[in-house]
Amino acid sequence: MGFKNYNIYLLIFENMKVARFIFNDFSENTYVLYDETKECVIIDPGCYTNSEQNELRKFIQENGLNPVKLINTHCHIDHVLGNNFVVNTFSVALYLHKEELLTYNNNFSLANMFGYSLDAIPDNLIYINEGDVLTFGNTTLKVLLTPGHSIASLSFYNDVEKILISGDVLFYLSIGRTDLPGGNFETLIQSIRTKLFTLPDETVVYSGHGNETTIGFEKQNNPFLV
Repeated sequence: MGFKNYNIYLLIFENMKVARFIFNDFSENTYVLYDETKECVIIDPGCYTNSEQNELRKFIQENGLNPVKLINTHCHIDHVLGNNFVVNTFSVALYLHKEELLTYNNNFSLANMFGYSLDAIPDNLIYINEGDVLTFGNTTLKVLLTPGHSIASLSFYNDVEKILISGDVLFYLSIGRTDLPGGNFETLIQSIRTKLFTLPDETVVYSGHGNETTIGFEKQNNPFLV
């Protein structure tokens, strides 16, 4: 079941809850995943304005959550605008693929173009890669390397609830753009077919923009992949 409160959409599974926030001018999806222990991870914080940052903080405080990890699926500007806010507010490390630092550094030349002020990359970094397993509370997320939208995009899969956080790799009836630095169409299609489409059809996909979908639906209907 799920319910929507302004731009917060909360989905409740048997062992986990997924809160989706829509932030910044790019309508980027920021996720908070948590379980009964109240430990949580924050994925791709796009919160830029004070009101957006306060909204994320208020949700975490009111639900008694304890953030233990900040995770980036990839480091395009719309997905990292709130990184320093989260690191500084909740004293957590940032988990990302090392090669995404190239993507991250490109943002500084883009920030002025889009009217943003971007803080320096946080110092407290932990590099992750294919096959790693991240934990919070009683929950695990398997790391999948899914490049193509960016040079080293990561997706995160929970096999108990069959939930996938895909970043900008796969969308409802669409795929991530490949015309940005580090993007490659053939690589992206290969990532989807060999990494994501091998997951169970009932896997719910939470993307970096837009609404959720499922692996099975995209196999049958995505115009880029059928």
